[in-house]
Amino acid sequence: MQAIAEQFQETIRAASAARAPLTIRGGGSKDWYGNGAASTTVLDTRAYTGIVAYEPTELVITARCGTPLAEIEALLARHGQMLAFEPPRFGSGSTIGGVVATALSGPRRASAGAVRDFMLGARLIDGHGEHLRFGGQVMKNVAGYDVARLLAGSLGTLGLITEVSIKVLPLPLREASLRFELGEIEALARLNEWAGQPLPISASCWHDGVLSVRLSGAEAAVTAAQRKLGGAAFGGAARDDASFWTSLRDQSHAYFDGGDLWRLSVPPAASAIILKGEQLIEWGGAQRWFKAAAADAQKIRGIAAAVGGHATLFRGTAASAAGAFHPLAPALHKIHQRLRAQFDPSGIFNPGRMY
Repeated sequence: MQAIAEQFQETIRAASAARAPLTIRGGGSKDWYGNGAASTTVLDTRAYTGIVAYEPTELVITARCGTPLAEIEALLARHGQMLAFEPPRFGSGSTIGGVVATALSGPRRASAGAVRDFMLGARLIDGHGEHLRFGGQVMKNVAGYDVARLLAGSLGTLGLITEVSIKVLPLPLREASLRFELGEIEALARLNEWAGQPLPISASCWHDGVLSVRLSGAEAAVTAAQRKLGGAAFGGAARDDASFWTSLRDQSHAYFDGGDLWRLSVPPAASAIILKGEQLIEWGGAQRWFKAAAADAQKIRGIAAAVGGHATLFRGTAASAAGAFHPLAPALHKIHQRLRAQFDPSGIFNPGRMY
């Protein structure tokens, strides 16, 4: 593996000297996410694979960037553990490097935390071709400027993430799901009411007049919550409950088919957002999906900003015109520019992917 890392360094140094852009790619399962970029040389990370360290009692796993997400999840499951942020897979080719670079989280994100909350350390090859290490493999080693967390969601624009150390958590002892027939406003009110109570809610979804809630934790806690909340059980086997939440995690649910897909990140207490198009709400009201055949990007982003949030064109044909991501405030944009200049002075890594 050392030889592969050195080859990466040589490729990056040559590209930097020639100011020749590089597209960093693992399994390619998330190529559609973000802004489209001009055709560039692909730096394929899949050969740099393998679990570097995993000690179940320490609740930390360290893996190289090209390691398949499926391999990591299978190993963790054998030890009764999981990546608590439930990263979307979007196909069998998903790698752990892509998981960190995109920082996308699944249904458990609102209760467990985001990708960056579980980042303990990382290794990165920057635009100078230097192989750098940040953070460590235990919580107390994370000191100073937390670059490992900064890399989460950077879409490969700061350098080639070669290795990551991530905190893992035990699998819940029991899970159960409930459904409630509620309108949007009442569903949001219930979710905000329950958020202030000690309930083991690990996921929620409102769509088409039905609020679905997942409970996770100890047997006694889940049973008590079921009695308190009421609602109807999903019915069928436990795997039917799991398949529903998996369909949200991997966006294989029928809702995600067709149309431009917008993701609005707003305060959970924000009231109903009126937009033309089909809606699905997750994360206790904090993540709101809108799907429409055609939509006014400026209007959608204005509505999101008005309630203290932002809007991402998650997937759609309008990405090139509207830009995938909500425009940054001028001061924040300058910070982005300065960080990129420090890590990638020649501007070779995934140019245009973010802004």
